[in-house]
Amino acid sequence: MGRPILLFSGPWADLPLETLAAKAAGWGYAGFELCCWGDHLEVQRGLSDDGYAPARIDLLGRHDLQVPVIANHKVGQAVCDPIDKRHQALVPDYVWGDGSPAGVQQRAAEEMKATFRLAERLGAGVVSGFTGSPIWGYVAGYPAPRQDVISDALRQFVQQWTPILDTAREAGVRFACEAHPGQLAFDLYSAELVIDALDGREDFGFTFDPSHLHWQGVDPVEFVRRFPDRIYHVHVKDAQLTLNGRAGVLAGYWPSGDPRAGWQFRSPGHGGIDWPAILRALNAIGYDGPLSVDWHDPGMDREFGAADAARFLKALDFDPPTHGPKAFRG
Repeated sequence: MGRPILLFSGPWADLPLETLAAKAAGWGYAGFELCCWGDHLEVQRGLSDDGYAPARIDLLGRHDLQVPVIANHKVGQAVCDPIDKRHQALVPDYVWGDGSPAGVQQRAAEEMKATFRLAERLGAGVVSGFTGSPIWGYVAGYPAPRQDVISDALRQFVQQWTPILDTAREAGVRFACEAHPGQLAFDLYSAELVIDALDGREDFGFTFDPSHLHWQGVDPVEFVRRFPDRIYHVHVKDAQLTLNGRAGVLAGYWPSGDPRAGWQFRSPGHGGIDWPAILRALNAIGYDGPLSVDWHDPGMDREFGAADAARFLKALDFDPPTHGPKAFRG
């Protein structure tokens, strides 16, 4: 099948795009999931300067790299979240403004609309990102939320994201919401709630990142089976449970890599995820889009890891049979 192998550029935002492009080409990547932070992709500049998007495409083209997906997780998080001082570090200054919560949410929503317009200019068919959540603080917390609180949160989500998704539809670009802790959709059942709240509109689907399901104890293959027509993008990142009897799977107060955490991210192939099973599941639903390496491993040099991840996926990404039933459909 030869799915395109992309590099999610977010963890590399400290490097200029031109520098990263040369490295990524040398590591064997076909392109980027290009993130809207650092100097990699500037949303407002991309809309105000007619030459910006063509120049970005030309820069990547000089290294034979594509950009089928762009990402704006940080701004998307601010659309539905209760805004506090943590969000100032996520969003551009012009989105933060005076920091008033309602204003930040509204400006974040406008920035997400602009992101879909920029994706159209770049020829990218998917925007990946986060939605934020009005009620993430209730998850595994006390007191537990009443059903009316959950219903109100879903209505708020629909109200805030419908105009953004309408812009996505107009641009011919789909939104791939990353099912991830901190979002309304973080496991299989919560993802069902979100799809139902949106009345199944087709411009909303998921970025499937098995690492975030694995550490929660959710079977990533079951997620693929449940949403065969909603997997719009795939992140490749591994995770390893490191439970020692002193901590659980909640994130705790510790930074990535701290040995007190109950789980850790790993470079693909170096954790606990059954990647052949995931590739079989993706084959079964007919997913032929990119595999995007979202590299994160606190115990490995990142340049070694990025090159190793590309080699790992090229060796692993096998074709489905040329005939036979698609077991997860029908």
